[in-house]
This record gives sequence, structure tokens and C-alpha cells, in this order.
Amino acid sequence: MLDRATIDTLLAIMARLRDPDGGCPWDLKQSLSTILPYTLEEAYEVAEAIENEDLDGLRDELGDLLFQVVFHARMAEEQGAFAFPDVVQAICDKMIRRHPHVFGDADLKDEAAVRAHWEREKAAERADKSLEGGGGVLAGVAQALPALVRAEKLQRRAASVGFDWEAIEGVFDKVWEELAECRETLSAHADPTERVHEIGDLLFSCVNLARHMGVDAEQALRAANHRFEGRFARVESGLEAQGLAPGPEVREDMERLWELAKSTPGPVRPHR
Repeated sequence: MLDRATIDTLLAIMARLRDPDGGCPWDLKQSLSTILPYTLEEAYEVAEAIENEDLDGLRDELGDLLFQVVFHARMAEEQGAFAFPDVVQAICDKMIRRHPHVFGDADLKDEAAVRAHWEREKAAERADKSLEGGGGVLAGVAQALPALVRAEKLQRRAASVGFDWEAIEGVFDKVWEELAECRETLSAHADPTERVHEIGDLLFSCVNLARHMGVDAEQALRAANHRFEGRFARVESGLEAQGLAPGPEVREDMERLWELAKSTPGPVRPHR
């Protein structure tokens, strides 16, 4: 058994796993790209533990995510790029730089002022990267982000330079416009590719509407998924109690049980 573990303990474990002399064959075989899917998976499992208000699970999932950070840093160190202390140094420098009201003399009196400063700092950092060959306003929004999250970030970037709707009514109108264009692609002669484009435009406009309403589109859809799972589980339970199984022949029963599930108070969570 280990004594009370520290980050140094974890770093030592990682080094041992990657040691060519007696390390773990699986860990030794991995690269930054092969580990990436696991990193994304662990991040989503952290989100799920938070959504389920599972603090014990959150502790474990945060540990798994931390291990991914250590794993990536170890492989980068082996390539001579950087090591874990450099990762820590970089984030410490960034947090201090972005919080001059805490670690310096700046006078940022409220959340709005803090957020404005934060955005200015990020814009300055992006400008520095552009000078190094990084691109324009939308450069650096990670391609690997979930599509809804990336859409919201792209829109915020554009809005930061004034490319945005002046009033939310225009956003509502745009959603209706995109919905109508989706309907037009139901024509028998419509190009299937055009349907994909119009659905994409509709989703993008819905993300824009969520942003203007102060709603996180990704979290809203995740919550809707959870509600759907939970309510459909109630439908299945209701059918089972009647000796029935889901299927087209019991469509009316499913609709009735669905409306009952929607009207039932209390949290709606899927069976795990």
C-alpha cells in the first residue's frame, strides 16, 4: 500500500509504466494520438459524474483524467518537448496573468469586468499566436470539440469583433428561416448533400439562439438526452407491467405512457 499519494507518486508510477526496462507493454506501445480517445472519454466521464451528482465517482474520474494529463506529459518529455512541471508552470503563469485583480493591482469590481479582461487576455494570446503563423479571429478553436461546443465558441469569437445579431429577434427569425429551408429539401428532387447542409445551418442557428438566451447548448442537449432516456425507461416499465414490449403494435400505449412520464414530477434519469 502507498502512503498518502502526491503528484510525485503519480509521476513516478507513470515513469515506471513507460520504462523500457520492465515497464508495461501496453503503456509503452502508446503514443499521443493513440491515447487521445481515452483522454476525451475520461473528460466526458467527469461530466457524467457531475451531472449525476456522484461525488465519489467524480473523485475517481478526476483521477483518471489527471492520469491522462500525466501520460501525455510523459510522452512529450520522452520526445524532448516538455515535461509535467512545464505544464504546471504554463497554467500557473496563465492564471496569474488572467487574474490581475487577485494577484496584482488591477481593479476589476464585478464578474462582467473580470470576464471582459479574460476575453481581452485570450484575444491578446491569440494575436501573439497569429504573429507566429496562427491565423485569424477563428483560429485555434479545437477541431476535436463536440460540434455544439465548437459552434458556440466560433460564434463567440465572431461576436467579439462585432459580427453578431443586434437583437435576439433576428436570431429567432434566422432559426425559422433555416427550418423552412430544411423543409424545402424534402422535395423529391432535392440534393441529399443540400439536406445535410441545411440541417447543419439549422443546428448552427439553434446554437446561436441558445447563446443569445444565455444557455449552454451542449449542456442543454445533454440534459434533453437524459430526460428522453429516463422517460423512455418509464415507458418500457409501464409496458412491462402490462405484459407488453415496445413495438409499432403498441404505439398508442407508448404515447400514453410517454405523456404520463412527461407529467410525472421528480428527476428523470435513465436506468444504469
